[in-house]
Amino acid sequence: MTNFKNARLVLPHEVVEGGLRVEDGLIAAIGVAEGYDCEGDFLMPGMIDLHTDNLERQAQPRSSARWPSRSALLIHDAQCAAAGITTVFDALCLGDIGFEKERNQTFLDGYADLCALRPTGALKVEHFLHLRCELPAAEMPDMLDEVIDDPLVKLISVMDHSPGIGGQYKDEARYRRMRAAEGFSPDEIEHVITALKAAHHENHRKNRSRIVKRTLARGIKLASHDDHSEEDVIQNEADGISIAEFPVSLVAAKAAKARGMKVIAGAPNIVRGGSHSGNVAVMDLVRRNLLDALASDYVPASMLEAVFGIVAQKTLALPEAVALVTSGPADVAGLADRGRIEAGQRADLLQIRLYDGLPVIRSVWRGGVRVA
Repeated sequence: MTNFKNARLVLPHEVVEGGLRVEDGLIAAIGVAEGYDCEGDFLMPGMIDLHTDNLERQAQPRSSARWPSRSALLIHDAQCAAAGITTVFDALCLGDIGFEKERNQTFLDGYADLCALRPTGALKVEHFLHLRCELPAAEMPDMLDEVIDDPLVKLISVMDHSPGIGGQYKDEARYRRMRAAEGFSPDEIEHVITALKAAHHENHRKNRSRIVKRTLARGIKLASHDDHSEEDVIQNEADGISIAEFPVSLVAAKAAKARGMKVIAGAPNIVRGGSHSGNVAVMDLVRRNLLDALASDYVPASMLEAVFGIVAQKTLALPEAVALVTSGPADVAGLADRGRIEAGQRADLLQIRLYDGLPVIRSVWRGGVRVA
């Protein structure tokens, strides 16, 4: 266990100079003067990432290159720790969506590896599962049935990536250009689009009803994905969905917040200065107080950089910006034991120093034990 001194503590509502005493992996007291010298660096809570595709990217770093699955999980885990993420929700897709045919195998392998490695102490950060259910996929409900009772499953989202239907790929012409840029031929693209539309009409409605009922009956947090319109949000509210993940329009985000839903958006959108696919700029959501949590989406390191980018633009003060990656996601996920520097909270902590305005992680602790 490690006590801390000479830090700038990022508390829920202010930044103060001081230290921490840690006992049994928890923050015992604030204000102690002995222990590890933080040299005046920021000390903030470890980050909580509710949605990252990073494990999928490690399992298949190239479209034709598959990496050994257990090695991929350990690489993903190490990258999360190095990025300051001490609690990660591994977002794994259930269901074939046409161009990513290896995703089902990634889920099966990733789940088996997580079950095997989690009890060994080999993992640096705490892992939970965020199951992304592709509604048009015929095989998806049976895949979910295999794991839905596992306590690792803390979040489930329903999504439909059928081109021309709605959400992220509502613009079918943009979808065609994206797939063409990835090297697929016009015939291949047409074949997949036709098959996905047919699967949508066959399976979307019945799969959505089944997944919503099963998820809510088990008390698992349920999110929508890529909401485009107020009508999308109204339907979600009627179905008991309480989280809007990655709304693609300002209209959808406003509608979700107006109905008391939690809103999650992607940190890379802030770092890059906007969406890579033409959707709403997340900074606009921050400015309008429409955002509850940032997730890394596809770049673990994006979360911390987004936080300090928000502060640099004078949109939020540091404690409020930090809350978007700590207490905010903790509240969304129902994790009451972490996300804040307060007595009784887990000692998941990050030591941060700024270099020319860029945040650099110097050390990471999980439960008071250094992991990076």
